[in-house]
Parts: sequence; C-alpha cells; structure tokens
Amino acid sequence: MASFPRTDLRRWERGEYTDAFRRLGAHANRGGVWFTVWAPRADAVSVVGDFNGWDPERHPMERIGAGLWRTYVRNVRPGSRYKFSICRWGGRWTKTDPFAFEMEPPSTTGSPSDGLAGVVADLSYEWGDADWMASREGPGTLRQPLAVYEVHLGSWKRHPNGDSLSYREIADPLADHVLSLGFTHVELLPVMEHPFYGSWGYQALGFFAPTFRYGSPADFKYLVDRLHQRGVGVLLDWVPAHFAPDPQGLVSYDGEPLFEYADPLMREHPDWGTFVFDYGRPEVQNFLLSSARWWLEEYHVDGLRVDAVASMLYRDYSRGETFSPNAFGGNENLEAITLLQRLNAEVFAAHPTALTFAEESTAWPGVTRPTDHGGLGFLYKWNMGWMHDTLHYFQEDPVHRSHHHDTFTLPLTYAFTEQFALPLSHDEVVHGKGSLWDKMPGDEWRKAANLRLLYAHMVGHPGKPLLFMGQELGQTTEWSHDGQVDWEALQRPLHAGLAEWVRAVFGLYREHPAFRDDSPEGFEWVDYGDREHSVFPYLRRADGETILVVLNATPVVREAYRVGAPETGPWRVLLNSDDLGYGGSGIGPTGVVNATPTGPHGRPAGLDLTLPPLGALFLSPA
Repeated sequence: MASFPRTDLRRWERGEYTDAFRRLGAHANRGGVWFTVWAPRADAVSVVGDFNGWDPERHPMERIGAGLWRTYVRNVRPGSRYKFSICRWGGRWTKTDPFAFEMEPPSTTGSPSDGLAGVVADLSYEWGDADWMASREGPGTLRQPLAVYEVHLGSWKRHPNGDSLSYREIADPLADHVLSLGFTHVELLPVMEHPFYGSWGYQALGFFAPTFRYGSPADFKYLVDRLHQRGVGVLLDWVPAHFAPDPQGLVSYDGEPLFEYADPLMREHPDWGTFVFDYGRPEVQNFLLSSARWWLEEYHVDGLRVDAVASMLYRDYSRGETFSPNAFGGNENLEAITLLQRLNAEVFAAHPTALTFAEESTAWPGVTRPTDHGGLGFLYKWNMGWMHDTLHYFQEDPVHRSHHHDTFTLPLTYAFTEQFALPLSHDEVVHGKGSLWDKMPGDEWRKAANLRLLYAHMVGHPGKPLLFMGQELGQTTEWSHDGQVDWEALQRPLHAGLAEWVRAVFGLYREHPAFRDDSPEGFEWVDYGDREHSVFPYLRRADGETILVVLNATPVVREAYRVGAPETGPWRVLLNSDDLGYGGSGIGPTGVVNATPTGPHGRPAGLDLTLPPLGALFLSPA
C-alpha cells in the first residue's frame, strides 16, 4: 500500500482505474493511514482531522502525478474523522473525501468537520454467505423466478419511539417478511450517504459509504450477509446521474467544476437542483465505475439498479432547447452512453453472476442488448410503459374499461423488445399520487379486488415483478419517508386477505416453470378482443408446463363463460383471487374443471367457467 505504482497513475489518467478504491481514500496501514485524493488544479492539499486539531499546516500532501495528492499520517486509527483542506488562488476550503468509506453525521457543534466528515473505516468482517455467493444465478435469472420487494430502510418499520430500525435490527424481520410473501430479492433505495434524508438517498454525497443513519459499514455488511444466509438477494439503487449540491461534497472540488460539467448549460440538473457528472472525464469514469464495483465486491450485493438512465442518455433531458448538443449536433449524450456500456462490461467481467437493471423511461433501443452488439448491456430494464399503461387501465371505473381495452393489451406489443422488470415502485405512491389502494376505483371491496387482479396480471405478464413495500397489504396512505408501512392494516380482513393473495400468487410464480420464459414463445393470447366483457385469457408456457390465466376486469359475474384451451380433459384451478381467504366473495371454480372438445378462439378444446367479479383464475392441465 505504501507505493503508488506508475501503472496505476497511467490507469487513472486513461480512465482504466475502475478499482481505484484500492488506493484512493483513506487506508489504514501499519499504525497509520495513507490518504489519497484527486485535486488536479489545487496549489496545495493537506489532510485535516481530529488527529491534528483540524490544522491544515500539520499534514501537507505530496503531488504524485495524474492530479493525485497523497500522504501518510502515523498514529491514526479507524474511527478517526478527516477531510481534505484544499488551497488555490490564496483561498482555502475543506472538502469531504470523495472515496470516503464511512462518513459521520452532520455536526451541529460548528466544528471544522461540520458537514459529513469522512471516517477512517474499519471494513473487517467475517462473511457467512459463501453458499449464496457460489449459487447466484445472475444472467441465469432470465429463465428463473425473480421477484423484487423494494424497500426504503428508514421507513419500513420503526421502533415505538419513532426511530428507524438499524441495519442489524431489520435483517431478520425483513427476511421473514420477504420470504413469507414469495419474493426472491429486496431492492434497497439508495444507501449511499446523502445529507438530505428527504432525498431518499437519490442525492448522494458519499458514493462509497453506507449511510450512518442505520449503523456502520460492518452493520450494513451484516444486513447483506444475513439476507443471503436466509436465501434473499440484495439489489441496490445506484445513482450516477447526478450528485448532491452540498458545498462540502463534490461541487467545484478543487475550485472549479471537476466532477461536474464545466459547461453551464449541462452542469446542473433542472429537475432536482443537483449537479451532473462530466461523463467525458476519464477520472470521473474511474470514480463512478469504482463505486459500482465497490458495492459488488466489498458488500457482496447481488446487483445494481441504475436510477434515471434517461436523464443520462439525452443531453436535452428536461432542458428543452437550452442544452449543448454533442459533437455531431445531436441530443444523445455520447459520453454517458460509453459510461453505461463500460459499467455493464466491467460489472459482468468482474462478477458474472451479478444483475444490473436500468430505470430507462423512454424507448431508447437496445438497453438490454449486449454491448458487443451496440447495446447498453443491462440485464434488465424497468418496463415503465407497462406500469403506466396498466395503472391507467386499472384506474378507470370498470364501467368504462371497455373503452380502454387497448390500454390493457398495448404492453404486449412491446413486451419482448427488452428483458423487462415490471415495476410498481415507490415513484407511483409519492408526491400527491396517492397509494395504489387509492388509485383503484370503487368501494373498499372493489379496491381490494382490483389490487388482487392487478397483482395477478403482474405475475402472469412476461417480465420480472417488483412491488414497493406497503403495497402487499394495500396501504391506504401515500408513502412517507417519515413514517412506516401501515402494518396495522393487516388487522382488517380485506387487507389481510390481499397480503394472503400476494403470498399465494407470488408463491405460484416461484413454483411453476410456466412463468420462467419471458420470450414470445412463453406467452400466447387466447383472446385479446373481448372488449365488451373486459375479459383477458392468455397462456404462459415453459419447460413443458402450460398455465391458463383468465382475468375478468369488471365486477360482473360471468356464468358459463367459454374459454379456448389447448387440450381436452381435466384442468386444475391453481388459484382463484375471489376465494374467501383472500377477501373475495367465494365465486368461481375450485378443484378440477373439464375441458370439452371444440373450443372458441380456434382452440381444440374449451372450458366453461364462472368468472368471479374483478377476479383472476390460474388453471393448468391436471
């Protein structure tokens, strides 16, 4: 650790140092600490901390080349707080270490460290998840069940006094809940250090530090480790689209724009008041790609969900005509495209069993196409179109749904253009949008029935389902980061029934191979044209198994509704969302029904079914 090889300096300059966390930042070594920081235009840099009275004269740093500064300070131990003092043009200011592996809470004492000082981190931890790490599927999940439970750690569950659970306290209760419902993974809203709690982590300052709010780096490792030991994968939201504007952070780090664009038209994000990374700088690419690898390597996380990809891809995103075009006069951000391609190439080269997801809200082509075929290289893309179209349909009163029939069927016209995840995420239950429960029309019984129907279609539709916390029990209030999931709703029969339905339908998803093929061969409409009755029957197939899904999107009971089937003989009712145990009315078939020859829709057989109101049926040949 003492030396800094010239080969690494060259890698840093060329943007090839994608594991720069091995030397940049603060590294304890033989009774002291090596400090390294990038500040290419500084006249002088020193490290200040509680070990030298925050005196910028005590420990000056040496310029070692490639814009990097370095020094070794003896008798500094893990737990010591520090920042970098940067001098230029006769002025001096202190900045947080961009590579800080741990950060302290903001000080209220007015000390020199005020504003999230770095902490020399003790990263030692004895992992117990070797079996999980050896068995991860990664790209193999394309033909395996993958169901994601999205969580904001601070507001999932709180102590009676209002405090959030710590990383260690939440581990087993979260695992219990997720496993009981049939989810395979949790996705954590950003845990990277963020000064403003109300940003939910999406305005990060510490791209290598888990937030202090719930514990230490070792505590966060315990959370990941424990979830793995219990059989639950861990995905992290990761935000390379922008960074927090706090002056102690990355902004104008060495006196001028460094991590952010120098171009004033591109520097700030108009939607969020944040700063946009200069993706064309090799050193900024080092920083971001190192951050991505850090969470995968140091914290054993199973994958990254990249936030706000569309805002990275388009130089005119939310800017209208006020933007700087690329070198060819277009609106594509060529440097960001390169970064995203490199991200996926680096991740899968170093961690072939990892997962990457893109939250990309436009029709950008090839998001999940391999990079060597010109794509961005993500394994999955969030299907924002499915979310928008499907929620639009379900928000309509059933009496009007016949007029919006095409809104329901439209997502199947683009369902196979990418490898999709189907999100009903936190974004749909904040900022005045209300809860999913509130979005559903009708009285409480119909709201619950509509949600059961929605979740049935989420499982039946090609793609990997994702549900935000609280939606599994029909939380009636909009999500607030200052509260917690409305666990008391489970005391009410309709909400308890909805949770039971989620448990049943996600269990069905995990157990049956028919849902594992999200290609065009794995899905087939039986009939998509019954606009008058708002009934949607379709088949899912894989590995020799066939499941018939029949959805009735009106509160009308359909007696003797004949549905085409691929074969005659007995068909078993696997699930009926209108069962009394799920809060339904108990209408519809159970057990085994018989398919007779000559069915409708050009099928060799047909089933005469009683379709429950606002209900879903899952059937398979017995």
